[in-house]
Amino acid sequence: MSNKSNLRTNKKKIGFWKCWSISVGVMIGSGVFLLPSVLAPFGSVSFLGWLVTGSAAILISLILGRLSSRTNRSGGFYVYTQDAFGDLPAFLIAWGYWLAIVFSITAISTAFVGYLGSIIPQIRSSSLMQAFTASALIWTFAAINIRSLNSGAKTQLVTVILKLIPLIVIIFLGIVSGSVNNIPEFNPQGKSIFGAIASTALLTMWAFIGLEAGTVAAADISNPKKTIPKAILAGTITVTLVYIFATASVMMLVPIEVLQYSEAPFLDAASPLGWFGGILITFGVLISTAGSVNGNILLSGQMPMALAIDGLAPKIFSKKNRGGSPSISIIFSCIVSSILLILNYQEGLIKAFVFLISMSTLCTLLPYAISAMAEIKASRKSSNLWISLSLLSLAYICVAMFGSGLKVLLWGFALILAGLPIYYLNGKYG
Repeated sequence: MSNKSNLRTNKKKIGFWKCWSISVGVMIGSGVFLLPSVLAPFGSVSFLGWLVTGSAAILISLILGRLSSRTNRSGGFYVYTQDAFGDLPAFLIAWGYWLAIVFSITAISTAFVGYLGSIIPQIRSSSLMQAFTASALIWTFAAINIRSLNSGAKTQLVTVILKLIPLIVIIFLGIVSGSVNNIPEFNPQGKSIFGAIASTALLTMWAFIGLEAGTVAAADISNPKKTIPKAILAGTITVTLVYIFATASVMMLVPIEVLQYSEAPFLDAASPLGWFGGILITFGVLISTAGSVNGNILLSGQMPMALAIDGLAPKIFSKKNRGGSPSISIIFSCIVSSILLILNYQEGLIKAFVFLISMSTLCTLLPYAISAMAEIKASRKSSNLWISLSLLSLAYICVAMFGSGLKVLLWGFALILAGLPIYYLNGKYG
């Protein structure tokens, strides 16, 4: 009887492919679809940014996989930091990562509306309609994830499969119809090579944010110590290859004078396919960005829940409904994302997107850095190789943070440090 019950429980666990899809689905969202426009002014030096960032992302995934192999607890960064450095650093990391998630939900919803506005002019012409549409998207996926954790995971797997279709189409189209003459000159802004790579590293790193997503819900993953490391490494390699080839294809298909101002570069790249290609790509991009919103909303409930379980946040955030979903945490996170959405639409689509992805990336880079430090501490007596790999990833993270600029750095650290009074004023929750 007991074995039968355990088998039934295990069937509800998230397996390799769903875990893979959580990471891939969060990574492949708005980033790759808007970044060709964002990167165009930097020129083809941005490909060096992609290569550096892709290598660093694979390295980070290896380190996170090693850390995840030591625990069955949900929380990802929070758990690794707590085990290595204690409650206060862990709280600040969890706070910063939660901020990164809510920024991501807002930014990706903004990108979704940018593409939808390409086919519905009424949305493009009205900031109010854009904000309303993005809010509706957020709360639709909030409802799915509130229903059950498994509903969110299933939705993620389906959207990942569908979102790969337009990317593959564009890559093929670039090979067949693209021209290398369209690729921007190497360094049109005349920056130092280090400065240009540092700037593009932060922007391209945004497209890899989410590689850690498969680690966060560890308690709900089947055999997490083995499944998580394999899934996040496979996911990161998949995404690296897709990103580089897709970006190159868009740049070969769209002239630089058009690309740098485009709010829907993949739609412009699909123009050789006529009206059908435009519909196909737009539909695929909308599914992709929507799926990334879904993945981030799935994550948004996990961090407050992990804190609440350890008494570092109000108990109400630790409660799960019958579907195993931390519904209160999800609702709270989506309310914050909706407020950010309204506040940022006054800046305009591209400006809002760039600021939000920079803030979200910075708030995730710090947890990556702390995780590398946690691995250095864990391996100091057992493996010089892992210490070396962790130091390499730490060096990259510092370069990416340097490329964020003073404004983003000050805002990011101020927001993370804003967690200090929350921690000390409230103390531990009973």
